[in-house]
Amino acid sequence: MKYRSEIAAMAKAILLALLKVLMIIIFAGWIALWLLKPTNLWTRKWKAAEDGARHTVFGYYGLNFAVFTFPPIALTIIGLVYLDLVTKEPPRSRPARSATVGFSNPVVVNSFVGILSSLEILAVFLFFLFLAWTYYARISNDFKKLMPVKSLKLDLWQIKYLRVATRFGLLAEVCLALLLLPVLRGLAIFQLIGIQFEASVRYHILLGTSMIFFSTIHGASTLFIWGVSRHIQDEIWRWQKKGRIYLAGEIALVTGLVIWITSLPQIRRRRFEIFYYTHHLYIVFLIFFLFHAGDRHFYMVFSGVFLFGLDKLLRILQSRPQSCILSARIYLIPSKAIELTLPKDPGLKYTPTSVIYMKIPSISKFQWHPFSITSSSNIDDHTMSVVVKCNEGWTSSLYDMIQAELDSDTGAMNCIPVSIEGPYGPSSLDFLRHDSLLLIAGGAGITPFLSIIKEIASINSSRYRFATQVQLIYVVKKSQDVCLLNSVSSQLLNQSSTQLSLTIKVYVTQEESSNATVIGLVNNFSLARTVNFSTECSNYAVHGLDSSILMAAMVALSSIKFLVSLIFFNRIFVPTEMKSPASQKMAVPSENKASKEKTPSSVVDLLLLASFIVALACNTFVAIILRWKRLKKDIPAASPKQGNKATELVGSVEARSTVEEHEIHFGGRPDFQDILSKFPNETGGSDIGVLVCGPESMKESVASLCQLKSQGLNIGAKGKKPYFIFHSLNFTL
Repeated sequence: MKYRSEIAAMAKAILLALLKVLMIIIFAGWIALWLLKPTNLWTRKWKAAEDGARHTVFGYYGLNFAVFTFPPIALTIIGLVYLDLVTKEPPRSRPARSATVGFSNPVVVNSFVGILSSLEILAVFLFFLFLAWTYYARISNDFKKLMPVKSLKLDLWQIKYLRVATRFGLLAEVCLALLLLPVLRGLAIFQLIGIQFEASVRYHILLGTSMIFFSTIHGASTLFIWGVSRHIQDEIWRWQKKGRIYLAGEIALVTGLVIWITSLPQIRRRRFEIFYYTHHLYIVFLIFFLFHAGDRHFYMVFSGVFLFGLDKLLRILQSRPQSCILSARIYLIPSKAIELTLPKDPGLKYTPTSVIYMKIPSISKFQWHPFSITSSSNIDDHTMSVVVKCNEGWTSSLYDMIQAELDSDTGAMNCIPVSIEGPYGPSSLDFLRHDSLLLIAGGAGITPFLSIIKEIASINSSRYRFATQVQLIYVVKKSQDVCLLNSVSSQLLNQSSTQLSLTIKVYVTQEESSNATVIGLVNNFSLARTVNFSTECSNYAVHGLDSSILMAAMVALSSIKFLVSLIFFNRIFVPTEMKSPASQKMAVPSENKASKEKTPSSVVDLLLLASFIVALACNTFVAIILRWKRLKKDIPAASPKQGNKATELVGSVEARSTVEEHEIHFGGRPDFQDILSKFPNETGGSDIGVLVCGPESMKESVASLCQLKSQGLNIGAKGKKPYFIFHSLNFTL
């Protein structure tokens, strides 16, 4: 039996290594295509390849799909299989420190660009270097063989400037090819390099801003040339039969500008609803970009659109049917703080710091809001919890609705239906496998750490190798904010029964000194009203995402359905493209050219769009059947108290720790430099993980200190001196 397990482990390790090598080869090949694309060599070879494929069953469109679109799809399929194998591997041992760990530590800490590691800086540098190379290669070839535009009478400088404007449009196309990949959730390929959805959004913002910048130069410069040549009235409203459709490009540009403007922080933070709804104009943008650029160019960006469409579809299906809120705990002293409890399938396991997206139709039928899970799936088999700070907008409506239920005179609490997406979390727990952990939280940034503390406290030391020496630095404005520690009160008071050694240092910045203790504040500010809601409208438990293997199979089947549909539609509606080589040779060139012009380019674009819709529709049908079979076998969740109005006061925890090991400081902010200097001596660890969640200024301050500490303490070290590894966490509530 032992040998069988060893052989299975060895086979799995070999399979993981092969998958990793295959992903590297596919990624390198896809990058090589983009590098070769602006060269004359590629242009000649590609035209010959398209002409050869045009007369086959696949056509030129099949070749474009296979070369430009399929590599990222194949990378996603293999990556999902790889992640499925990795997540099933139990973390039995703490891995040795990787030689590349230093590259993930912060190198640039700036209030404008944020916190950047050397890997991020290298990736951004190579990306913009690639853009510069693409632009230079294209524009240099254009200037060598300038051709006048037949419909426009332009001077030489105007022709050159028009080519410059056109090539800026190609740079926007490159950005669009990558734009949607960072915002994938269920099909998140960024997880392959350890980047979660919340962190990858910044790359989506960078790519989106770059795309709008290049697109604006492209559109404004083209309009300028039309204006100076006095052809703007003729060109601006043109919907050409063949080639690029100018009007479609103008509509796409205006739509993209509206999306970008409403995404600015000043609007997104103050008027989230405007940002949320206008962001759905991406559908209009992509459709008109397709008509403007044509199907050949759209294949280069189609992989991101294809994966995003599938990801969106799987998320919609996963949020059906609706679940319900089991209970809500409203803290009395810090106003408008609610802890929601949701039903969970016992088989659903998620990692600490995971996030769910929640929609309450009674408040808004379209708005989704992310929340950090504060519970641990190892402790709570049937429920999971989130904390909501109800400030304004959607969260304020949630608070008012629950408060109205509490104040009502009816004998039963109404059911509150809720739709859930996720949980989304890290596929690996390597960020917890340090010798010791220093957790630094600011305000509501405590929420991800609540799940981490519960997870570590619940581990079995014989199977897991997580850090057991943990120190939490919690910075709050008012002492009443420590009520959020109530959910980990058992870990604070009964540490002797777990492997966790937890020390908390609370810093209250806006209150004067007092004789209060951490345990005393947790007890004093833990008064809350708890209400159990009816579950008559829905007793469905959240099951989470489908398995990675199933999602990989759906991606593969959808890509096959798309290609088959595309071939089928083109054979019916574009018969001239399917002529045999012999008939093509016999045809007179002028007649051959005329036959091709009978099919407008917009028709070809519509066929591509129709094939995409057919693939999504077929995939929807299969996914609905699979989910229906899954729900039919599952036992519905049951609430411990259903249908009755039950309110209670949850008071202080009666137990007391024998020794008060936790600290509380009033009237000042923590000295992070002093904390980082003392922490190695307090815990005795040499490999220290520093996890920070809170305001950006706090993250930047700690990141710069970790950078200096690691650089200064590890020169010539042989593993004995402390090494600080920085991790930035995002919280949502």
